[in-house]
Amino acid sequence: MARPRTILHVDMDAFYASVEQLDRPECRGRPVVVGADPRGGRGRGVGAACSYEARAVGIHSALPIGRAWQRCPDAVFLRPRMDRYAEISRRVFAVFGRYTDRVEPLSIDEAFLDLTGTERLLGPARAAARRLKDEIRREVGLVASVGLAPNKFLAKVASDLDKPDGFVVVRPGEEAAFLAPLPVRRLWGVGPRTAAALERLGMRSVGDLARWRRDDLRARFGELGDRVWALSRGIDDRPVEPGGAPRSVGAEHTFEEDATDPDAVRRTLLRLADKVAARLRRAGRVAGGVTLKLRDGRFRTVTRAARLAAPTDVGADLYAAALGLLGAVPSWRTGRPVRLVGIAATRLAPRTAAAGGQLDLFAPAPDGRRRAVALAVDRVHDRFGSRALRRAVHVADEDG
Repeated sequence: MARPRTILHVDMDAFYASVEQLDRPECRGRPVVVGADPRGGRGRGVGAACSYEARAVGIHSALPIGRAWQRCPDAVFLRPRMDRYAEISRRVFAVFGRYTDRVEPLSIDEAFLDLTGTERLLGPARAAARRLKDEIRREVGLVASVGLAPNKFLAKVASDLDKPDGFVVVRPGEEAAFLAPLPVRRLWGVGPRTAAALERLGMRSVGDLARWRRDDLRARFGELGDRVWALSRGIDDRPVEPGGAPRSVGAEHTFEEDATDPDAVRRTLLRLADKVAARLRRAGRVAGGVTLKLRDGRFRTVTRAARLAAPTDVGADLYAAALGLLGAVPSWRTGRPVRLVGIAATRLAPRTAAAGGQLDLFAPAPDGRRRAVALAVDRVHDRFGSRALRRAVHVADEDG
């Protein structure tokens, strides 16, 4: 019988807001919202993160910033400082590296760690996990919630259960008992609609679902039925995958006033596509797919996705694909005002000679030529700044 794995999930609590409270002692104990400024931007945009004090008064991430202001005008509203968050993240991940080289980053503020077989070096896993948590607090000044379990799914659920400053352990053999009282929405892949369908069948808790036969769940829900059957029993065989290369790279823009000019939306989408492509080139990645995000003036959000004919890190290619997706959005076709537009490069892979593809002799704008231009622009931006060289269509938008 295979030896049970020892998996840790570490999640920094309210990370962006906590960094701001760390750097600004006057903000400690106060509601802090990181995102747009409700006073300077006419209440546009959403909150990227908020402190637990802000959550206590009904503010949450992705809440429109105007609503956050209405709920708590005394909150501290701060612009994001991504460079600072990245700096703190590196310090946190340096602590992880003392315990294992098997670290799978999920984002800037959370990761899975595989501690299997480290007992001789680190001692019992529970004690090692507690030390790691304490070292983050002592050396970085921030609080983390930790879940320790035999697999990734259980560790992630455990770290979420007792926030902030949580420490929850699931021992081998306790998987079913741990999961049984939790709502079915705790299972990965179970969103509001699936949860409602499960609840109509009497499956309100994970324990309720675990009593169903696998074949019956598969017959009703297909592959999802198989997956939730396994998860309800605490079965998850996925390994921790070190490296944690990003699965997508995206950018979005919220208009100060709902955009009614289609050309303005297209120009913004082009700028975002160029921005995403530059990030891909810096990371040495190419995209095999594109996702478009569009939010209208009524705050209804639609996403559309498509595969690309060939992997690319060229903004023009991403933009062309996004334009095609834009035409498939009903609110766009009916001329509804646009509040937000975004683009994400997906299906990422390392850029190799094969990924670049063979040039087409008769193509009017071959990928190799477009990419050479893009790399030249990158060099100019690196030396003189991002405003030194811009597309002509953006000059009036940025300077006017």
